[in-house]
Amino acid sequence: MAQFSVNAQRFDPYKNFKFRVRWDGRYVAGVSKVGALKRSTEVVEHREGGDPSTARKSPGRTKYEPITLERGVTHDTEFEKWAHKVWNFGSGLGAEVSLKDFRKDIIIEVYNEAGQLAIAYRVYRCWVSEYQAQADLDANANAVLIQTLKLENEGWERDYGVQEPTEPTFTEPA
Repeated sequence: MAQFSVNAQRFDPYKNFKFRVRWDGRYVAGVSKVGALKRSTEVVEHREGGDPSTARKSPGRTKYEPITLERGVTHDTEFEKWAHKVWNFGSGLGAEVSLKDFRKDIIIEVYNEAGQLAIAYRVYRCWVSEYQAQADLDANANAVLIQTLKLENEGWERDYGVQEPTEPTFTEPA
């Protein structure tokens, strides 16, 4: 049986431009782009001995693609601090990596046009595999300076505790 939406008036899908990212219990400032959440499961082919002409297929190992976060460069050092936990040049022999706390769980929240939380995803055991402190500098460009984190992760799931919001209605003034 089909499960119907709580908000029967909403026919449009959510837009992709209202979102926030949280880690360590707080929102990360200025994130302007989050890469897709993608997983793939390998296919294991096998045959039965009595049926040599037909291959059977079953699911194998599942892997989760890295997630890229982008934001404009500011004085906020959260991206840099996390990237340094995996490798920090010049920190001294034996102290280059923080094996204790280099992984974080993050939450990606998607909001509707009214600014209400609509969907959330929890991404588990993330760590920074690539850090770009700034993009190319170009005196002829008219662009924002961007920094990037590439996060490896061990899985994600939708937070089903986030219910579809009842969107507000606006009445015309009398």
